[in-house]
Amino acid sequence: MLLVYLLLLIVAVAGLWASASVRVVKQFERGLVFRFGRVHPVIREPGLAVIMPIADRLQKVNMQIVTMPVPAQDGITRDNVTVRVDAVVYFKVIDPALAVISVQDYRFAVAQVAQTSLRSIIGKSDLDDLLSNRERLNQGLEVMIDSPALDWGIHIDRVEIKDVALPESMKRSMSRQAEAERERRARIISADGEFQASQKLSEAAAVMADTPAALQLRLLETVVEVAAEKNSTLVLPFPVELLRFLESASGGPPVAPMKKEAKAERTDGQAPPPAPRPATDLETPANGPVTP
Repeated sequence: MLLVYLLLLIVAVAGLWASASVRVVKQFERGLVFRFGRVHPVIREPGLAVIMPIADRLQKVNMQIVTMPVPAQDGITRDNVTVRVDAVVYFKVIDPALAVISVQDYRFAVAQVAQTSLRSIIGKSDLDDLLSNRERLNQGLEVMIDSPALDWGIHIDRVEIKDVALPESMKRSMSRQAEAERERRARIISADGEFQASQKLSEAAAVMADTPAALQLRLLETVVEVAAEKNSTLVLPFPVELLRFLESASGGPPVAPMKKEAKAERTDGQAPPPAPRPATDLETPANGPVTP
């Protein structure tokens, strides 16, 4: 009976010792052993880790990538524009010993470095760079944060600027600028179109001047286009030159321009004699009646 109690006691002591000395390290963790306050050089890999009770203390370090949002920072850009910028930092632990020993809280340290670096990058950049050239700013921000973090056993995987908040007055100014730029482009395009159209019209006028029949064909096309609109009244300009061309083409006598009769003038100051009037059948000539 005494032997049975002794065996039970041994099993209980062994169980207590096992529970105090055996630890489980997960796949995404690494175990750091402190033996009487000193770091053991061997890093515990994932799986079962056996430590000495009372003498050892196991601290687990997460090796996953940590996503840390950077609070929005107010700053003034290089071109004196007040903006509010926030970002996000992706980092992970590459050396558990340095991450635990070199800095008290590596998460808080990375957050503070990210905030100061973000404010610094805002002051060194223009507003246009913050809005359209974020890739270069992200790379510069990553280098600024990664430089002190390497001494803490931290690797900055990626840094991205999330949003740039502008004052309402600046938004209105940028909107007016964009509208003015669009209107300027529209006017340039319209003027270019007018220039090209004038060149084509000049070439068409030269062709019509060489071939007068082209003007008549163009006139007939215009009549067809106007008649397609189902109008009840059709106003058609008819040039006199076209009448002369049609009359000369048909073989009739040409239409001569009207000429005014020149009035005779005297040099002696007296009134000129009246123009002779043609005789009619009812009038008698001065030298006597005319016999049939």
